Amino acid sequence: MFPFPRGKGLGVRLTTTLKTGRGIYAVESAAPIEHSADSIVLTLSVARADGIEKVAFRVKIAKSILPSPDDSPDKLIERIATWLEREFEQTREAALKTMRTEHLLLEISFDAEHPGPF
Repeated sequence: MFPFPRGKGLGVRLTTTLKTGRGIYAVESAAPIEHSADSIVLTLSVARADGIEKVAFRVKIAKSILPSPDDSPDKLIERIATWLEREFEQTREAALKTMRTEHLLLEISFDAEHPGPF
């Protein structure tokens, strides 16, 4: 079990964690995966272990760069986590700013031009 207090989906078994300068964060899928003809979209929730902060954003991945189009959300999250750990501060700030100013979730796109962790 991840050391989260109970409530609002917290306190459940989580498979992926990030070690950041701000502390330990858990990454989990916050919504069902969305499929289109050329991409998939994951909505991710990143929550600090002490429950003080939670940020959500969307990750759009072109199917053309996926090693296996049938990968589970957990496998995709594991791949994204390595990239997210490096880019955590920028991603966190951009996600918070987008939620505050536009009242939308930040969407990060990975494609042939910007493959990120793929």
